[in-house]
Amino acid sequence: MFSDKFLKFIEMWQKEYAIERSIDEKVCEDKDGNPIPWYTYPAIEYLSQFDYADKKIFEFGCGYSSLFWANRALKVVSVEDNPEWFAEWRKSFNKSNLEIRWRDEGEAYFNAIFEKDELYDVIVVDGKCRAYCAATAVKKLAKGGIIILDDSDRINTSAEYVKAVEILKSANLLQVDFYGFCPMNNYTKTTSVFFSRDFDFKSLYEVQPINGIGNLWSMGRKNRKAFVKSNC
Repeated sequence: MFSDKFLKFIEMWQKEYAIERSIDEKVCEDKDGNPIPWYTYPAIEYLSQFDYADKKIFEFGCGYSSLFWANRALKVVSVEDNPEWFAEWRKSFNKSNLEIRWRDEGEAYFNAIFEKDELYDVIVVDGKCRAYCAATAVKKLAKGGIIILDDSDRINTSAEYVKAVEILKSANLLQVDFYGFCPMNNYTKTTSVFFSRDFDFKSLYEVQPINGIGNLWSMGRKNRKAFVKSNC
């Protein structure tokens, strides 16, 4: 028998995070059907606060995150090594500012970031060869930019992740780890964001942080008081 408080907690995860549908249907989408990355929810909420309208994004690893960034950024380049997924993403993701490249695993993959003479404000390491990708990413990061290393908690069992984190920290980037649940999974993981020391992305909002999903202070005063009273 579950308490009413616990059932309300579960209901919030079902409705506000839409995690039940995400797990059962294997989709990375929010409650309104908008694409979200396969990062932890705390990382998604943090990253969603900023204005990327003039930013260029590069991703090692294509997926729902590609649409998430394309809906926000000036330009997104995403590299995929799986030919079947590449064909699927190319067919499904129709965004004029999103370029999806297929590169075979190996040097062609982690060196794909050098194919154009430009720097990137956000670089996502979320595919194959993560240590090698981290090494190339630091060379193509724009001033004030960030590098996202997903599944970074694998550092506890993987020498590749040890090397990737070592490379990123050696580049004088500041590591912030976002622990928690994520779309499609029924377990937790970690998404790490490595910040340039002069990071200064502009917020979309007048204040930061904004109210997160399920936050008490996002309710009106009357509803907030009723919620608190019923949960005391």
